[in-house]
Parts: sequence; structure tokens; C-alpha cells
Amino acid sequence: MTAARGAVRAGPRDAMAPLEYTVVHRRTETRDTATLTLAPAAGARTDPARPGQFTMLSVAGVGEIPVSISGAERLDGRIVQTVRDVGAVSGALCRMPVGGAVGVRGPYGRGWDLRSALGGDLLVMAGGIGLAPLRPLVLTALSLRVRFGRIVVLVGARTAADLLYPLQVAAWARRRDLEVESTVDRATPGWARPVGLVTEPLARTRLDPERTTAFLCGPEAMMKASAAALLERGLAPARIQVSLERNMQCGIGWCGHCQLGPYLLCCQGPVHRWDAVADLLDIEEL
Repeated sequence: MTAARGAVRAGPRDAMAPLEYTVVHRRTETRDTATLTLAPAAGARTDPARPGQFTMLSVAGVGEIPVSISGAERLDGRIVQTVRDVGAVSGALCRMPVGGAVGVRGPYGRGWDLRSALGGDLLVMAGGIGLAPLRPLVLTALSLRVRFGRIVVLVGARTAADLLYPLQVAAWARRRDLEVESTVDRATPGWARPVGLVTEPLARTRLDPERTTAFLCGPEAMMKASAAALLERGLAPARIQVSLERNMQCGIGWCGHCQLGPYLLCCQGPVHRWDAVADLLDIEEL
């Protein structure tokens, strides 16, 4: 198989060998989600991770899974990753204590194309755990604030207890140079903000389709509905970027488990423009 453009080039002896990292900080986010800060062991160093990329995280004796980068790019080798407990490996990672050892391969994949949005407006739409891979994009945009126009962040979750990074999202909402709205599918006691799908605050949001680039991540149904609403508002498909999930197992395009039509998402994704994948996502078998 010819290596896809953007694929990680690695020799056969070391491509699948994880580097040893140590958990130096752990924060419980929700009842089933935790954020880990991982530091490389002596001599272990990956390339700085860009917003939208992912790594393959492994726990000895349990297995390995892909996990999105959820922190800002760092030069000291540390990486921040938010994990939801949905299986054996993710559960072991969520319970990993400070000082625990984690294997890391990567970073892999093609991340968010923020450069294409320079000088324009940004619309960030996150559903559930989808805020994790979008958070680095927001942090990067804020570090380059003068290079963008409006920045709008719309966040949705099942309930208030499922909202990720509530303190940071609240801090974003207090900024005068950022527009933030959170919504939940189901209100619980104490929730006084909007209730409904994340597409509902989108309907209330003023947009300039000629200036806006949208970044979407969440359940596939949420991204399809959000993209459809944006197209109705006049955004060109090329101005909509989505992060897609498939069954990534190797991270480097060898095994083919991450295939979506002509794309291997581990190296030709996970981020794609909507015009490249919209038709593929309408095919259930893919």
C-alpha cells in the first residue's frame, strides 16, 4: 500500500512501539470522564501535538485505544488527553493514578486547519466529549486573538453533569472577545440555561457566511445536523470542518480499520472538510 499523504513515516521496528509516559496530573471531569496530563519518561519525546490530532494510548496488559489531544500545544513534551470510560482500556486510563505508566504512540493524523480561517470568524460546535478535541483549537485561537474576528463557541451535552471543562467554559463566557453558549438535552435541578440540541443556539447565532469557518465535533448525527443547518445559513461546505471517528487500531494507515471510503482517517484525518466527506457519511455501510 502506498503511504497516504500526511501519514506518519515510521520504520517497521519502531512504528508500533509505544514510548513510556507518566501521569503527572489527573482531574475528574464527570462521573465517567477524566483528563490526564502525561509527561515523557527520560529519553521519550514525541513531536508537539497539533489541535485535532490524536495519540494511541496503551495500558500494559489491557490494550490500546486512540484518544484525541485535548490540551494546548506544549514544547516540554507533556500532553493533555481527556478520556471517557466506555471500555476496558478507557476505563483503566480513567482510573490511572498520578505516577501511573501509560504507553504513547503519536501524535498522529491531520488536525484542524485554523490557518485557513485567519482574518475571519470562527464558529466552534461541540457535542459531549467532542469538546475535548476542540478545546486545543479554542486555546490556540485565543492565543492568536487579534488574527480572528468573532469567535463563537456552542457546547451541548446530555445534562449539566455531562458538560466538560465547566470552569474553563465559564471563564470563556466571561470574556468580552468570545461568545459562548451551553445547552443540555435534559434539564436537571439548578440548570437555568437553554435546553435543547446544540443546533438550537446555532439558530439564534448571527453569522456572516462569507467570513465564517465552522469546526464541528461530536456524535456523527449531531455533526450532520449541524452541517445541514450551516449550509442552510449560507456557509460553503469547504468552510465546515469535522472530526470523524472510525475503528483506529494502528494509527499509521497499516491495518485499514479506520477506512472511510477512499480515506484512512488515522493519517488522512480525523479532520476533514465537509465537502470531502458529506456523501460518504450518508452511506450506512461506511
